[in-house]
Amino acid sequence: MTPDYQAALTGAAVFDRANAGRVVVTGPDAAMFLGNLCTNDIKSLADGQGCEAYFCNPTAKVQFQTWILRAGDYWIETTPGRGEELYQYLDRYLISERVEIVDRTAEFCEFHVAGPKAAEVAGRSGRPTANPLGVPGFDIWHHFEAAGTERDRLLAAGAVMGTPETWETLRIEAGTPVWGPDIDASRFVMEVGNAARAVSYTKGCYLGQEPIVMARDRAGHVNRLFTGLKVLDGGPPPAGTRLLRDGAEVGIVTSSCQSPRLGMPVALGYVRWKHHEPGTRLDAGGQPVEVIGLPPVK
Repeated sequence: MTPDYQAALTGAAVFDRANAGRVVVTGPDAAMFLGNLCTNDIKSLADGQGCEAYFCNPTAKVQFQTWILRAGDYWIETTPGRGEELYQYLDRYLISERVEIVDRTAEFCEFHVAGPKAAEVAGRSGRPTANPLGVPGFDIWHHFEAAGTERDRLLAAGAVMGTPETWETLRIEAGTPVWGPDIDASRFVMEVGNAARAVSYTKGCYLGQEPIVMARDRAGHVNRLFTGLKVLDGGPPPAGTRLLRDGAEVGIVTSSCQSPRLGMPVALGYVRWKHHEPGTRLDAGGQPVEVIGLPPVK
């Protein structure tokens, strides 16, 4: 195990997330405007609270994967490199609402502190966030000019600086899908891993709601399910590897890594309905794999 991986499991590791996109929505109609577009109930957020949410098209295909924080205004974090796209997407739906949308990607950056000691290290400036790495996590947003000072403070408090490689290993072990490898604009939102915690069935109408409700009430399930896989022999299968059962294609691998905790490779991917039960054996490009559900490493 690398020092930063070990720190994320037993202490605190800090990861630089400066390249994430950030858009701020302000104004008296901000909650209503966002609530009409995203999948989660952001109107119920108290100040300082946040939630995962997806922005979809009318057929509930994912357009943006986001984390929305209410901090006076609504701060929306999205995939690195997609801040401007999110701004344009939101602006396209702005008609007469009393709302202002600002792309603040170039002004602010972020450190994510992960591990059982993350709260202690982050201090009062840290905000609890989703659990993308399977361990307690806190985000610290700050102006770019303060990045060096903030990083030094976190390291002095006992954190170990993390690498992108360790982040990727931890997030795959946690079963967290990300835009690009695991999600794209063709993916139905309810197929995506952990979608249930980012989708509200009790809020008012929003873009893409009808297909989401139909999948629940008519079919009772989705055609494909995002899940974890244990590789029984060989190395991590490349993204795009087809998953076969009895010679028929039943899924695809989207991400994989060598798991230090399991001592073997694990993968994430989509598996068709009736083939996704834990314990199901599949073939991944000639390698035997076993469906183990989410998260792959518990």
